[in-house]
Amino acid sequence: MLELTRPDGKTVTFNCPVEASLSVVAGKWKLVILWYLRSSILRFSELRRAMPDVTQQMLTAQLRELEADGVVKRRVYPQVPPKVEYSITEFGRTLDPLVDEMYRWGGVYIAHMRGHAEKRSRRQKR
Repeated sequence: MLELTRPDGKTVTFNCPVEASLSVVAGKWKLVILWYLRSSILRFSELRRAMPDVTQQMLTAQLRELEADGVVKRRVYPQVPPKVEYSITEFGRTLDPLVDEMYRWGGVYIAHMRGHAEKRSRRQKR
C-alpha cells in the first residue's frame, strides 16, 4: 500500500500503480478532455463546444480533478469578463501515449461493433 499527497494537498492511498493511474484518468470525460487539449490551449467554452454531451458541472469537476492531479493547467486572466484557459502540463504530456492508444483502440472497437451490426442485420433479413 502506498500513501501519497496530491498537489492539492489531499492524501490518497493506492494498492498498486494501476489504481494510481485510474485515479487520474478514470472519469467519462477526462481522456476526452486530454484529447482536445493535446493540440491546443482551450477556453472552457471551447471545450464545451467540442464536447456537447458533457454538462457544465461535469466538465468543471473533471477539469478540477485533472488540475489537482497536476495534469492540466488552469490559467486565469485578470479581466472582465474573466478569461480562463486550460492546457496540458509537461507532466500531463506523459499521458499522450495512453491517449493515442485509447484513440486507436476506439477506432478498432467501432469497426468491430459495426461488423457485428452488419452480420446481425444480414441474419435478420434471411
